Amino acid sequence: MAVKAEPLSYSVDGVEMLSTYYVDEAKAGRRPGVLVFSDARGLDDVAHGGARRLAEQGFAAIACDVYGGGRYIEDRDEAIRLATELVAAPDLTGKRGAAGIAALTAHAQVDPSKIAAMGYCFGGNVAVEIARGGAPLAASVGFHGGAVPPIPERSRNITGKVLLCLGANDPMIPLEMRTAFEEDMRAAGVDFRMHLYGGVYHSFTNPTIDQMNMPETFRYDPKAEARSWKEMIALFEEVFG
Repeated sequence: MAVKAEPLSYSVDGVEMLSTYYVDEAKAGRRPGVLVFSDARGLDDVAHGGARRLAEQGFAAIACDVYGGGRYIEDRDEAIRLATELVAAPDLTGKRGAAGIAALTAHAQVDPSKIAAMGYCFGGNVAVEIARGGAPLAASVGFHGGAVPPIPERSRNITGKVLLCLGANDPMIPLEMRTAFEEDMRAAGVDFRMHLYGGVYHSFTNPTIDQMNMPETFRYDPKAEARSWKEMIALFEEVFG
């Protein structure tokens, strides 16, 4: 195995997006490609680690910049502000996702007919929002995220499958939010699934999240992380054949 990581930049409305492309160069032939989106703070070790792990498992992947400049935002309030601005501008989110897809599929190792997106927390919302913008994604996956606010006219644009993996104790994605998402997906006729993990909180995929010392909201859970990853890979195997 020889996973290569290389910088990948592309421009959206004059904003330079600084992402990273991961691929196992020892693997022959074209393979499915996956866009990987981080939480609201921007590109971090979790997003890069997820993209590398996908490359190790035979995919090509991009750890995607969504803010421009490849930024990681230390200040939580600023990160929330930037994420909120993107949530309020779904067309911009869609354009940045489409640019990421174009950059990914420009690589000869990537099969352009087999593209998916996944993300952590806010990144899960981005993965679903890109599909709602009409991008040809075979699957969109959110880990402790993805329960986007209902916009029926956009949700009807989803052509692929949607998977959300959520903690049942996550106060940031409460029952009413999950119910609203389910109703929106059902009304739009989307093939979706939602896995709930009992006793699990927000950011369960992040091994460093306990450093925030906010256990009522954020807790790493290695079992939930392992289960959610397996469920995502199973979905990819299903949609990519």
